[in-house]
Amino acid sequence: MPRKLQKQRKVKNSVSKKKFKRVLLKLSGEALAGEKGYGISVEVLQGLAEEIRSVIDLKVELGIVIGGGNIFRGIAAAAGGMDRASSDYMGMLATVINALALQDALEKAGVYTRVQSAIEMHELAEPYIRRRAVRHLEKGRVVLFAGGTGNPYFTTDTAAALRAMEINADVILKATKVDGIYDKDPVKHKNAQMFKELSYIEVLQRNIKVMDSTAISLCMDNNLPIITFNMTKHGNIKKVVSGERVGTIVRGEE
Repeated sequence: MPRKLQKQRKVKNSVSKKKFKRVLLKLSGEALAGEKGYGISVEVLQGLAEEIRSVIDLKVELGIVIGGGNIFRGIAAAAGGMDRASSDYMGMLATVINALALQDALEKAGVYTRVQSAIEMHELAEPYIRRRAVRHLEKGRVVLFAGGTGNPYFTTDTAAALRAMEINADVILKATKVDGIYDKDPVKHKNAQMFKELSYIEVLQRNIKVMDSTAISLCMDNNLPIITFNMTKHGNIKKVVSGERVGTIVRGEE
């Protein structure tokens, strides 16, 4: 079989395996720290970049919102007496650092990227412009949304929900260190039971901290599903995008 035809068939088969066309991946800053618990682990970045490249190979359009908790947590600083607005802006700057680090790892893995920041810093990133972000996605580039919403008092969870709706994403993928959403902390309780599916109302009523209440309410109002899964297990991001039942899905009641 001619090599060109083989390549075309391979691409066609890859495309047919995806369930979602456009997704928003929400990563916590702590995920980049690895076992150290702070800072940025180069090994974690490299592994994550390979996972993301496998998703891009499926011709999935991918946007990413990343937190900054591995460098600075605005809420924690505010609880210690710092001005909340100032501490939140510092947290936003931490997300830009993480986005630039992930961009470097992705491009070394052969993935084209763009960083868009809600706080303008032209030397480092593009300003966030919705139509430009969508155009990047259509061209197969991964768009890293940094700087949160650009406003204090809003978390990166809310930024993820907002950006997902602005780019018309099919789903939010919330990457965590556990397999899904449990009725209690699985690290502390061996008998914790994992939910396969929850409604937005159940998450709010149970006060489950999968995402903050503002983000959950935004998703509920716009019927945007959230899939929570374990990002530390190799291949999980690709499995979720391919439609395999991994983790816990949060969506409206049928």
